[in-house]
Amino acid sequence: MPATLYAADISATHEYRLQNGLKLIVKEDHRAPVVFSSIWYKVGSSYEPAGITGISHALEHMMFRGTHQFGPGKLTSLVNSNGGELNAMTSTDYTVFFQTLPADKLALSFQLESDRMTNLLLDKNAFSKEIQVVMEERRMRTEDVPQTLTLEHFNAQAFINNPYSHPVVGWMSDLQQMTIENLRAWYHQWYAPNNAILIVVGDVNPVKVYTLANQYFGKVPSQSLPVQKKLQEVQALGTRRVQVHIPAKVPWLIIGYNTPSLTNNAQSIDPYILTLIAYLLGGGESSRLNKDLVRGQQIAASASSDYDIYNLYSNLFTVSATPTNNTSIEKLLAAVQQQIQSLQTNLVDTKELARVKTLIISAHIYDQDSLMEQAFDLGVPEVTGLSWREENQFVNRIKSITPEQIRAAAQQYFKPEQMTVGVLDPIISPNAPSTTGDLHGQSAIH
Repeated sequence: MPATLYAADISATHEYRLQNGLKLIVKEDHRAPVVFSSIWYKVGSSYEPAGITGISHALEHMMFRGTHQFGPGKLTSLVNSNGGELNAMTSTDYTVFFQTLPADKLALSFQLESDRMTNLLLDKNAFSKEIQVVMEERRMRTEDVPQTLTLEHFNAQAFINNPYSHPVVGWMSDLQQMTIENLRAWYHQWYAPNNAILIVVGDVNPVKVYTLANQYFGKVPSQSLPVQKKLQEVQALGTRRVQVHIPAKVPWLIIGYNTPSLTNNAQSIDPYILTLIAYLLGGGESSRLNKDLVRGQQIAASASSDYDIYNLYSNLFTVSATPTNNTSIEKLLAAVQQQIQSLQTNLVDTKELARVKTLIISAHIYDQDSLMEQAFDLGVPEVTGLSWREENQFVNRIKSITPEQIRAAAQQYFKPEQMTVGVLDPIISPNAPSTTGDLHGQSAIH
């Protein structure tokens, strides 16, 4: 069976395409006799219509409940008994399943993943139990964590015609009404080789990996996929605000600006500039927010900023902060806005810019120490409408950014009409839950 092989600037990375449409990306890393094998499906919470939110994550759970060949629990025990580990993750735009194994056990990963691509049991009784696990996960990770619950309501307000408005784990009412028939339909719609990317990183020979992939996945038939209508976000006309009153120990502030991702602004350097601004404002102890608001004015106990360059849809640039005991939310909000206004009016000092660039590039290089991080660097661009080759451009794009470009981007994107403000206004209670949770984007790990 013929395959096309591409060379790239990323050392020893190879791409193949099977006849059934499955894309295979192999990156060699011979530092240890280990392999990280992952299969990525282009389906996540952003694909879900109203009424079945959370179904991608629920199906991810059921992928561990057995196939016709490997019964419940068998998959995990097989991987563990062969010296490996496995897990999965559902995000807004993808679902990924992965294993770390001794390099000579790669065939086991391919055998298991090709089987559950087509032969999942999806037993009704098993689902009845597993959906209870999913709902409990939602209670523990969202409803019992004040900041995460606030973030959920914040996203629902910040996005109008954008599927990122609903959570990856789904709304509780949708989970309560979900059926095994819903999952079966979702599985048969999206789990196909022509909607998947197989990414292997480790101590492997790429041609042998292709041969092995063709052996296990080559006979899985491709299928017609649903046409996913791309939504266009509504132009914001003014600042939006959401205030959440729930039991919590401390208040919390988050502001977000509607900004483009690289997918919907691929010819522009702006997404890279926004990445740099996120580090400039909140990237580490020497960032502006930490230096000025936390250690300087001492009006914030903590502060951070976040921007994700890879998304199918436009997303948010966010700044979040927890006020100190004697600081009001309004005073903290004004201080954060002053930081934004400084970017819009003043040019960033060249020494500060050089430091931030070094921080970003160093973090990017350190990713290469992890097989998993290398695989995610390849996979995330692919499942968000781009190519893994985009990673070739990252360092040079960051290096090229100028102070003038930073000021121009801040002026363009950080406008009041594009801003949403979220406030956690706690109902003080001695039994209030801990405030913090996982706030780094929307994802749900198995």
